[in-house]
Amino acid sequence: MFNIPNLLAPVAPDAHKYSRGVVGILAGSAAYPGAAVLCVGGARRGGAGYVKYVAQNKFATAAVLAQYPDVVPVSKLKDAKADAWVMGPGAPRVTFIPEDTALVLDGAAIRYATRKRAGITIITPHTGELKHLGYELAQREETARRIANEFNVIVVLKGRHTVIAAPNQAVLVDEIGGPELACAGSGDILAGLLGSMLASWRPATLTDAAAVVYKTVIYHSSAAKIAREAHNPVVATDILSALSKVNLQ
Repeated sequence: MFNIPNLLAPVAPDAHKYSRGVVGILAGSAAYPGAAVLCVGGARRGGAGYVKYVAQNKFATAAVLAQYPDVVPVSKLKDAKADAWVMGPGAPRVTFIPEDTALVLDGAAIRYATRKRAGITIITPHTGELKHLGYELAQREETARRIANEFNVIVVLKGRHTVIAAPNQAVLVDEIGGPELACAGSGDILAGLLGSMLASWRPATLTDAAAVVYKTVIYHSSAAKIAREAHNPVVATDILSALSKVNLQ
């Protein structure tokens, strides 16, 4: 077990599903329905009390609801309220960008990081997805820092020793994650987990949000380490299952 103090947001004795945080997910498509399942699966383990899923594609929606009957489908992102949103895993159609809430952008949706928003924006590129912002990878920490400062976003640059960079702050590096994270779907889980953690913690500043993001990356990497103890090779569903085995206290 991996001991990570104060990982999840505290739950008040009189808490209810809404007070614990609502996370909305726009993920999956006919081509990649599994990404929606993995992203929603990650969101269910981040502390939010309510997970909404935008039912944009019938194949992805059916897969999500078959796996997670506690998730609530909504017809339109624009009309659904949430404390944080995750958009992009599995190539969904993006037709609306929330303005005020925390927003996690993954995959091709990373390109929307160039839009100025009132809410906090987190992007989760791997090396190949930097092209959506017009960047080539040079030095990892320096590249992440430059993107964070240019677009006023928090960057989670995935890869060996994932880098977390926030505007005008010291760069944080994940020393736990290893090659077991290099599998299809791992990033979809991370995106959902990030959205849920942000919805439950509700950070008000970029500094506070960066701390939540770092905790989330450590949580995800710790689950992958646990998965590696039981599986070789590790696949994304192993990581998802291992989230419940991370010591959260």
